[in-house]
Amino acid sequence: MTSTDRKIVVTTPTGQVGSRVVRLLVQAGVRPTLLLRDSSKLDPGTRARVDVVEGDQGDAEYVVRATRDADVLFWVNPPGFSGDPVAHYASLGANAALAVQENGIAHTVFQSSVGAEKRHGAGEIDGLARTEEQLNATGAAVTHLRCGYFFSNLLMDAESLGEGVLRTPWPLDHALSWVDPRDIGDVAAAKLLASNWQGVQVQAVHGPADLTFAQVAGILGDVLGHEVKPEHVPDDEFRSMLRSAGLPEAQVDGIAGMSAGLSDGFVAEDERSVVTTTPTTLAAWAQQYLR
Repeated sequence: MTSTDRKIVVTTPTGQVGSRVVRLLVQAGVRPTLLLRDSSKLDPGTRARVDVVEGDQGDAEYVVRATRDADVLFWVNPPGFSGDPVAHYASLGANAALAVQENGIAHTVFQSSVGAEKRHGAGEIDGLARTEEQLNATGAAVTHLRCGYFFSNLLMDAESLGEGVLRTPWPLDHALSWVDPRDIGDVAAAKLLASNWQGVQVQAVHGPADLTFAQVAGILGDVLGHEVKPEHVPDDEFRSMLRSAGLPEAQVDGIAGMSAGLSDGFVAEDERSVVTTTPTTLAAWAQQYLR
């Protein structure tokens, strides 16, 4: 069976990563099966080249039914906007693991995060760690893509960046791997199309370089044409900001816990290498999305 003959199922196909995965699979000659709530979100050209099963990934029965006869699965845990994000991700991971076991899905690629290797103490990333463990327990072949900090997170601060300030709860001198979500899609599609890997694998997606927020501010200033000053927001102040935005305490802990849990001495399990390094620079991304 060739890669184009296998049934490949893609979750969150309209997301930043999933949409790129779908485009590359279609261009490779695959007709993927997409799991999503509303197929009207697909553009007509894509809709004609895919199969769609509408439903909610939080519904275990739906996930099992929608992945029947699948050979390969790309699984992404969509975020929840209420309640405990760790429990939410663990619940979704249980649905994915059930589908892999019930349907004998041979290969699964899971979009995880740098920090999941810590297993505990990394905020909502702990929920992705639970999903890793649930998929590992199926005995099927699974690759966990441990992704760096998305460039696109900066879009949430576009207004303050326009005013010349980059605010962050991360220490300004702490280097993170920063990555373009489209590049994650490239790596995911390559793994989905390959059929020569077995067992449990971890592959980080680190972007082109590790950057501190001070360095990020300098790059953004060059692109935007004005100075951008990095500003550290202390943990208690950051949590207060999240509460004032109406987030419940579990969500506050999940969001604030990521920076608090990964700032002090954390080193990613998968070292930077030619395998984990992707090409798109922050400057190139910012030219397209922030100018």
